[in-house]
Amino acid sequence: MRIEGWLLAATIAFATSAVLAESDVDKGLAIAQEADRRDTGFHDFRAELTMLLRNRQGEESSRVMRSQSIEVDGDGDRTLIVFDEPRDVQGTALLTYSHKSGDDDQWLYLPALKRVKRIASSNKSGPFMGSEFAYEDLASQEIEKYGYRYVRDEEFDNQPAFVIERDPVDENSGYRRQLVWIDKAEYRPLKIEFYDRKDSLLKTLLFKSYRQYLGRYWRAEEMFMENHQTGKSTLLTWKTYEFQVGLSDADFTKNSLKRAK
Repeated sequence: MRIEGWLLAATIAFATSAVLAESDVDKGLAIAQEADRRDTGFHDFRAELTMLLRNRQGEESSRVMRSQSIEVDGDGDRTLIVFDEPRDVQGTALLTYSHKSGDDDQWLYLPALKRVKRIASSNKSGPFMGSEFAYEDLASQEIEKYGYRYVRDEEFDNQPAFVIERDPVDENSGYRRQLVWIDKAEYRPLKIEFYDRKDSLLKTLLFKSYRQYLGRYWRAEEMFMENHQTGKSTLLTWKTYEFQVGLSDADFTKNSLKRAK
């Protein structure tokens, strides 16, 4: 092949690969946007849940919690989590203001110290109350927080699913990337693989036993997070979901942390 022909072929190949890459980015973003669209408009909800912690040796401990959340026009959701049991963590509360851009705001109330502690952005990759969920995992997963790429179609748990990659925009994130399995029928997350900053598999989150509320909104009754590097795991079991219960912004202030007993 003459040099001119080789250059032409190389140029075409490069242009084709660029178009394909852009197409994968567009498709990944479109899938994420559709999943977000289907879960928007619930306004508010509250629920009860249990947290089961298991260490590498199989030893277990449990906690009982309450959670409530409210949507905010033009921004991310606000969430309040309160611990009821056991006694040594009773009254501990986490308030999260998720944002579409910029750092999320998070505050932790420690009743033993009677003080509200702000969670620094550099600490959001740390474990929440000894669990395998990081503080950043508990914020709402806003579209703007990630870059996206469609990876492949794949069946998971007998359900046809999209697999997309999402890369955190926040440089303080504990993750380099995440692989997300989203079912094609309802656009619900089925599985998320979390890769650490060295791009090694860190954790896997599985969503089980979905139920539908208000004829539209799906919630998993079980969320199982396994840490492959430590051998520890955390199981969240959700129950008694109630939607549109009349929560307001006043229920999600730093003062509400101290009142949440």
